[in-house]
Amino acid sequence: MKHIPIIPVPIEETELALFEERRKIYPRSQKGWFSSWRWVLVFFTQLMFYGTAWLNWNGRQAVLFDLTTRKFYIFGLVFWPQDFIYLAVLLVISALTLFLFTAVAGRLFCGYACPQTVYTEIFLWIEKKIEGERPARMKLDAAPLSARKFSLKFSKHTAWIVFALWTGFTFVGYFTPIHQLASEVTSLTLGPWETFWLLFYGFATYGNAGWMREQVCKYMCPYARFQSAMFDKDTLIVTYDTERGEPRGARNKKIDYKASGLGSCVDCSICVQVCPTGIDIRNGLQYECIACGACIDGCDQVMDKMGYARGLIRYTTEHALNRKLDSKAMWQRVFRLRTLIYSGILGLIILLTALSLAYHLPLKVDVIRDRGMPKVTEAGAIENVYKLQVMNTQEVPRRYSVAVKGADGALILNNVDISVTAASTTAFPVRVRIPAAALQPGSNRIRFVVKDLDSPDITVTEKAVFIMPR
Repeated sequence: MKHIPIIPVPIEETELALFEERRKIYPRSQKGWFSSWRWVLVFFTQLMFYGTAWLNWNGRQAVLFDLTTRKFYIFGLVFWPQDFIYLAVLLVISALTLFLFTAVAGRLFCGYACPQTVYTEIFLWIEKKIEGERPARMKLDAAPLSARKFSLKFSKHTAWIVFALWTGFTFVGYFTPIHQLASEVTSLTLGPWETFWLLFYGFATYGNAGWMREQVCKYMCPYARFQSAMFDKDTLIVTYDTERGEPRGARNKKIDYKASGLGSCVDCSICVQVCPTGIDIRNGLQYECIACGACIDGCDQVMDKMGYARGLIRYTTEHALNRKLDSKAMWQRVFRLRTLIYSGILGLIILLTALSLAYHLPLKVDVIRDRGMPKVTEAGAIENVYKLQVMNTQEVPRRYSVAVKGADGALILNNVDISVTAASTTAFPVRVRIPAAALQPGSNRIRFVVKDLDSPDITVTEKAVFIMPR
């Protein structure tokens, strides 16, 4: 057989990128209604976070989650591990509030109150003060390393790190008394766990707000992925009015753009330049949009300069845009059955929680029966031994009386009056004697009644078992 040589055919190699290379975003500064509100919430949330840790209440820190003693102080309230139900209720309220706001107006939390958004705004503000506005920052990054570039970058990152460490310090100050924490930091006697969490939280703030920024919102936050499940056609979202804006194009301010066959969009890309996640809202709603309204403020400024009506980019609903509904009709559909149900359930839970806290008894009692065998006295009576654990959740010392009910002739042999210091727990043994004829052999139900001697309306009844030998 004749050998036929195989001539290799050159094949073009193609490189397939499995992920999109990050393009650094340089958000442009803008002023407007939404920008002002965003900064109002930045100031409010940070004043609450950094200021509350230094407030005092009844001689102690107003808000302190003391994990060592397992006590949680929130102004005048003291919560114990047994009050875990309130944490569960708080999480339910937070979830329902998030669902409600999302159903009404999309990702309002993301755009105005999310810590990632808030700290990114603060870090961007520091960056702009040191490096300048958007063109200056872009020019600086593109320039080769020089003494000026190094000094500006060094100053920026130093300011970022100082702010991030202060944030970590404040965070730890909610778990370790902040005055004590400050003393330990200044004297270099900080414990290992406080050191770890201060540095960890500071590093997370520096990394997320300084370096990752929109990457956290786009790739790490799960809320961006399932938000569409809470949207419908009557949810307020940041929307570009395609019918009014297209076809877009540059033009002279003095010409009649409608006669030229153009829409209101001058294709200035300001809406893209001000976006903190770098998207083009003119391409429709995208999961990267955090509903901050920056593009609305930027576009409105351009419309004002061109002499056009505002609202080319605005908060509206899909139904209002497609059906050309006026503002009144749109808001009537926004507050629909779904949002009213969310509001009703949320309001009911908040009301019940408030009533529960208002009538919350500042006294908790646990009764544990001793495992030993019942003692038979010479008189034929039976004795059982119990351990009573009394929790005083008030921030003043209290005195309590202890009585036993449920059997004729029941008697507590040791002291029935006890004192418990402020916000503390006391455990003490109790010997209960009951005549043998008063109860049936086996397990019998009795009740311990603990009453506050200074406030008789504060009374707790706890069930227990009394064992009669057979």
